[in-house]
Amino acid sequence: MVAEVHPHRPTVSFELMPPRRPDAAPNFWETAQRLVAARPDFVSVTYGAAGGDRATAREVLATLLRGTPVLPVAHLTCVGASREDVSAVIEEFLEAGVRSFLALRGDPPRDEPDWRPPADGVSSSVDLVRLLRQVEERRCAADVSTALRSAARPLAIAVATFPDGNPGAGTTREQEVRRLLEKQEAGASFAITQFFYRADSYTGFVEAARAAGVTIPILAGILPTTEARRLRRVEELTGVAAPAELLRDLDRLTAPDGAVDAEAQHAHGIEYSAALARDVLDAGAPGVHVYTFNKHRPALDLLDRVGLTGRAAA
Repeated sequence: MVAEVHPHRPTVSFELMPPRRPDAAPNFWETAQRLVAARPDFVSVTYGAAGGDRATAREVLATLLRGTPVLPVAHLTCVGASREDVSAVIEEFLEAGVRSFLALRGDPPRDEPDWRPPADGVSSSVDLVRLLRQVEERRCAADVSTALRSAARPLAIAVATFPDGNPGAGTTREQEVRRLLEKQEAGASFAITQFFYRADSYTGFVEAARAAGVTIPILAGILPTTEARRLRRVEELTGVAAPAELLRDLDRLTAPDGAVDAEAQHAHGIEYSAALARDVLDAGAPGVHVYTFNKHRPALDLLDRVGLTGRAAA
C-alpha cells in the first residue's frame, strides 16, 4: 500500500523498542497497533546494544511489513561487529523486505572502558551508510530482478544527528554539523535529531547545517515530557538534560497525599512538548519523530495537541 503524498503536510513518525521479554509482548503490540492506527509516515524499530534484540526486531519488522500499511525503518548498528557480520545482517533485513534503515554506530560496551573497535569492523555510522549502499549495489549487480525491485523501491537510509552536540561522544554542534555532512556524502537520505527541549536547539542546528552544505531533510526528534522520572532517566542514558524549570514544575504536581499526580504531570508535559513541536514546525521542520518509549498515550496526545492526528500518511 502506497501512501498519498502531501508535500505541505509535516511527516509523523514513531520510534518503537521491541519487547525484551515474552510477557511484555502483549502490551508492546497493543501500543504498536494504536500507533499504526494513527497512520504515521513510518515507524522505526530499535534493537539493543550490540544487536542483542536483533531477532525480535526482525520479527517486529516482518509483522509490520506483512500486516500493516506502515513503512517500517530498521535500526542498524555496527559497533563491535566485523564488516562480514554487518553485511550479513543487512542481507537478512533486505531479504525480509526491509527497504529503509536508520544507520547508527551504536554504544560501546559499558563494562569495557578501554574498548576499541576491531580492525576489520565498521567503526562509524558513516562507514555503515557506505556499507548499506555497497551491499545494495552488489545485490543489484548480481540479479536483474533485484535491480528492478530496487529501482521501484529505492533504499532509504536515515541517520541520527545531535543538535546540541553528542554528550556521549563529546562532540560539539559544529562537529555534529560536519559529521552530518559526511553522512550525507556517504549516501544518507535524511536525518533524525536526538530529542531536545528548546526550539532554538533545532533551528540553530538546521541553520548551521544548511550553511555547511547539508541539503537532506532533518526531522525533529521529540520526547513527550510527561514524567519527571523518565526525563531524569534519559539524561543518565544520553547526557541530554531537561531544563531545570521543567523538572521543577513537574515535581510540584503532586496529589493531596504527596504522591506524584501522574495525570497532572501528563497534561503539563504534553503542553510543553506540543508547544515545542509547534515552534519547530512553524520554523520549517519537515516533520516530527516521536520517541515513544513504547507508550502510545503520550505520543498520540502530543499529536492531537499539535493538530497532527489523522494527518499522518492519510
